[in-house]
Amino acid sequence: MITSIKDFSHVFFIGVAGTGMSALAQWLAGEGYSVSGSDRYFKPGEYNDTKAKLEEAGIQCFLQDGSGITAQTALVVVSTAIEDTVPEVQKAKSLNIPILRRSQLLALIGERKKTIAVGGTSGKSTTTAMLFQVLEYAGLQPGIISGAGLISIIKEGKIGNAKTGKGEWLVIEADESDGSIVQYKPEIGVLLNVDKDHKEIEELMDVFRTFKANTTNQFVVNQSHPLANKLSQNIAHDFSVDAHSGAGFIATSFEQHGLTISFRVNGVPFELQQVGKHNMENALAAATIAALAGVPLEVSAAALKSYEGIYRRHQVLGEKDGVLLIDDYAHNPAKCAASIQACQYIAPKVIAWFQPHGYAPTRFLRNDFVQEIAAVLRPGDEIWMSEIFYAGGTAVKDISALDLINDLKALGKNAFFTAQRNDFLSVARPHFTPGCVLLLMGARDPSLEDFARQVWQEL
Repeated sequence: MITSIKDFSHVFFIGVAGTGMSALAQWLAGEGYSVSGSDRYFKPGEYNDTKAKLEEAGIQCFLQDGSGITAQTALVVVSTAIEDTVPEVQKAKSLNIPILRRSQLLALIGERKKTIAVGGTSGKSTTTAMLFQVLEYAGLQPGIISGAGLISIIKEGKIGNAKTGKGEWLVIEADESDGSIVQYKPEIGVLLNVDKDHKEIEELMDVFRTFKANTTNQFVVNQSHPLANKLSQNIAHDFSVDAHSGAGFIATSFEQHGLTISFRVNGVPFELQQVGKHNMENALAAATIAALAGVPLEVSAAALKSYEGIYRRHQVLGEKDGVLLIDDYAHNPAKCAASIQACQYIAPKVIAWFQPHGYAPTRFLRNDFVQEIAAVLRPGDEIWMSEIFYAGGTAVKDISALDLINDLKALGKNAFFTAQRNDFLSVARPHFTPGCVLLLMGARDPSLEDFARQVWQEL
């Protein structure tokens, strides 16, 4: 029976290359645990960058053939994507090795630290990264377990989504998509927003109500968001971009010049090398939580001035022949709309390409995608889509990205479909104009990084 992270010393991760799993594996390795794992993306004789970085962190990696699970293994960790029928799970059961879900292990880790859990349907990874940078800059030596790699940590040769801190604070990204957020009992809980994504709104609200109830000290919400503010615990601890909201922390005076944004929080000037009002809200959330942890706003402003961002979150790949290429993780309606809007400050024309992921999610969010994207496109902007990313399984393929494109066309928008994404650049190239932004959006597909690099090379 595993009830504490003190109950084991040897742990094995099935699917260790996944973003969430690799973060926990690295954190435990940094704490001195014996960590190993397997992944279906590890192939004999084939180089895998994630595998190399895990091994550099002291994590032994195996093919997903069961060879890594032995009688010495004290705990096996699985993600929600790993089913009981997987042979490695069956081997663990045959050896009577305890099995925990990733979220259960993260909850146990969180109980050992003063944990700040960042929740919401958009902006979690960025806010988590910004808050970590502020606390680290302030000398508090925090730890972080995130869903995305911080550029500052990636530059150290690591995956970038985890770091073991010597201080008392741990910042985690709390995921609502699988309901696992309800397992955490943080010192401080943060709710950034509530938008339809994976679940209907009322179901999401129930999840976040439980998240609030489980928070042991302060629960902080975005007063600017009409659903998040319904769960406010103390408006003096909340944040907002509405000067009349009554929140304790207010952001005003937003400006964007090229790839730089500036604003004020309670009168203190901030400047970040980021784009979009959504990043002002993310930075405001981070500064608010840091202030509640005892860090002055002026220190947060100084820390975020050198914030380098996170992997595939409006990552600028470069400019060629007057076309600026940006790669982004946007994958739900609100995120796609915000990503497009952020680019509109940069250029007179935005050409956005999007690859939806999963047939069920695309079907569930079809009307929301169409309405949110249509609402932000300017007359000269364009939206392109390639076919839905299929990760395998028994999905019913009764919807296509072309259906969304046709819906957008019916609303009078410049919408185009190219089934194979490798054809996108050649087909779209005649649409490029001097000074335009080419925005790539998508998630869940591990080959999107390679696709962005391919577009950059061929641009």
